[in-house]
Amino acid sequence: MKLILGNKNYSSWSLRGWLALKQSGLHFEEQTLDIGRNDWDQLKLNESELQPSNGKVPVLWDGENVIWDSLAIMEYLADKVGRDRFWPKDEAARGMARAMVAEMHSSYTPLRSECPMNIRRRVEKELSNASRSDIVRILTLWAEARARFGQGGPFLFGTFGAADIFYAPIVSRFITYGVSVPGFAEAYMQALWEHEWLETWIAAAKDEAWVIGRFEEGEE
Repeated sequence: MKLILGNKNYSSWSLRGWLALKQSGLHFEEQTLDIGRNDWDQLKLNESELQPSNGKVPVLWDGENVIWDSLAIMEYLADKVGRDRFWPKDEAARGMARAMVAEMHSSYTPLRSECPMNIRRRVEKELSNASRSDIVRILTLWAEARARFGQGGPFLFGTFGAADIFYAPIVSRFITYGVSVPGFAEAYMQALWEHEWLETWIAAAKDEAWVIGRFEEGEE
């Protein structure tokens, strides 16, 4: 299998796709593309491996099969290796985890727009009421998941799974922009940030030479 990614410092959806593949346990190769280069709009139209996704990343090629969109990639992998590798076994926990992942996939536009993922950056930022509302909603979901289903480990549903994969870029944003969180959320964020796969991704992001200027505006 081959996974095509965008910049590791900035591409939140690429991070989700990559974590899903790591969680699957399946062997894959990866190709990272600089989606911030000046000629990217033209390049992606000519890149045959990006054609099925209309130039968006991540894209997973598995032989002749091609899957794009990080949620679709995760579900494809779950079908291959067993859904219990990604989702909680308990029915109530699994239902909540799926709802949380779906909400992450389709919501929080103000927060994502105001606070783009930038692993290398550390800056305090005044957030809009809409973004603060997103943060409260996320922390509420984290608190419920941890309180009801988190007894088996430090992650949202105890052991590492789909919900952690999808909220990992949110953890990155909270760290980058200095979002104040309660103690339980701080402990969860630390556990996720210190996961060996996240440490690998973070190191690669820090080593990238590519810079996307619009995500660095106002940096001191």
